[in-house]
Amino acid sequence: MADKPSRALVLYGDGLASLISASHSNLHSFASLSSCGFLSLRSPPSQDSIVDSRADLDFAQLLDAYDFYIAKKGKNTDAGPTADVEQSSVPELSKRFMGLRAAIFSSSPSVSSLASDLCLSTLPLEETDPSELPSKLLSLLGFSEGNVLEASEYDLLLLHITTETLKTQKEKSAADWLDHLVGTILESATPGSAVSSRLHMSVVLSYEKLSDRAPISLIKEMNSDLGLLRPCQSYTMKNGKPLDEIRHDYPMLVAQWQDGVTRRDLANAFTFEEFNKNGGNLAMLADCFLHEVAFKLWKAPKYGA
Repeated sequence: MADKPSRALVLYGDGLASLISASHSNLHSFASLSSCGFLSLRSPPSQDSIVDSRADLDFAQLLDAYDFYIAKKGKNTDAGPTADVEQSSVPELSKRFMGLRAAIFSSSPSVSSLASDLCLSTLPLEETDPSELPSKLLSLLGFSEGNVLEASEYDLLLLHITTETLKTQKEKSAADWLDHLVGTILESATPGSAVSSRLHMSVVLSYEKLSDRAPISLIKEMNSDLGLLRPCQSYTMKNGKPLDEIRHDYPMLVAQWQDGVTRRDLANAFTFEEFNKNGGNLAMLADCFLHEVAFKLWKAPKYGA
């Protein structure tokens, strides 16, 4: 545990997991420094009319707002509400996490709308020059020229990147841009520096399309009847209760790093196979992610403790 509260940066590559290749060396280097694992997701309810965006549903879970999102979508469609919106409402982040100041950069109107519902400040990504974004992110978190300022505008920043984020820059894909961004930030937060000791950085990648071919699954095959005795895994539960709608395939990939704070595992590449074989964190419910980050910021007790 750090002797001072961290400041968090979350880079969310929405739908980019399958686009990462061997050429994305900065992402692989980040994984080699980090504690790596998975975030399990829930499937949408049976009413197809309720959820019209895989991206929105995934993002809602990342902010622990799944029930609120489903209730809100149900209220706005002919399918009818699946739950009462008020009962499913999520308090604003500052009330949930001891005055947490959080903001998100996104070019997605629906994601920005959901973030606003949760009282995150929304910052338009398209108005920021991509070359200036790394320094702006660090500046908003109170990092300047390798120094840690006493005050910062935000405690937590999220950057939402999709395949459409850089559609005006045809020469560079979103995955290439994310890789470059990670490399630039790591140059400002070299191990042993003041910035690296206070910056808690997470890179989260999700899958855009779920394929029936060789599905990527958290469940390991067992050729024995003993597999029937497999206990309920923690990533399938919330508040001590099993969740029926958990999706065991195509989880989010997550790598987290803060110099001197996070553990380093044996993963050396930002891939499902490497995380599954050598990652140290295994899987947790995506709903728990924000709580884990808030803990590093001294804004929440250890989740589950």
